[in-house]
Amino acid sequence: MTDIDPDLILGRRGGLPDDLRYLFEKYPRGDWPGHANLGGMAEFWLQRHDMFRDLGGMLTQSVAEYREGRLEAQPFASFFVPRLQFFLQQLNGHHQIEDLHYFPVFVRAEAGLRRGFDLLDNDHHLIHDALERNAEGANAFLGKLREGRDAARFAADSYAADTEDLLAMLLRHLEDEEDLIVPVILDRGEASLGLM
Repeated sequence: MTDIDPDLILGRRGGLPDDLRYLFEKYPRGDWPGHANLGGMAEFWLQRHDMFRDLGGMLTQSVAEYREGRLEAQPFASFFVPRLQFFLQQLNGHHQIEDLHYFPVFVRAEAGLRRGFDLLDNDHHLIHDALERNAEGANAFLGKLREGRDAARFAADSYAADTEDLLAMLLRHLEDEEDLIVPVILDRGEASLGLM
C-alpha cells in the first residue's frame, strides 16, 4: 500500500480527488441505470450498498426512538440486536470479498486508479476498527438497558454519537467506492473483467 495523503483519510475527505475521477467524469451516476455494461454483479453489489445504507438508517432511527422515549427497552433491544449483528457481520464479509477478490481485479484493469483502491482498502481498516468499537459500545449500552432508563440514558447518548460517526464514514466510503468501481465496470464490462 502507498502512503495515504492525510487529507484523503476517511473522515477527512469530502470525496475522491479529481485525479481519481477521470472515469467517473466519463460515466457519471446519471448514466449508470440502464447502461449496457451494468450487469448482474454490479447491480447486486449496488443493492448490497443500499442495504447497508438502509440498515444503518434503521439502527440510527431505533436508537433515536429509544432515546426520545418512543420505544421501551425490551422492544428496542428485540428490534435492534439482530439487525446490528446482521449489519456488522455482513459489512465485515462484504469488505473481505472486496479486498481479496474485487479490488485486485479492478487494479489490474485500471492501474491508474491504484491509489484510489489503496484509499478504499485503508477505509476498510478504519471502518473495521469503528465496527469493533461500535459493537463494544452497543454491548455497554445494551447492558445499561437492564439497569433502567436513567442508567441507560448516557450510554444511549454516547452510543448514538459513535454510531453517527460510523455511519458518516460508511456513507462517504460507499459513495467513493461506487464512484471508483462502477465507471470501471461500465468502461470494460463485467465479462472482460472476469466478474460474471
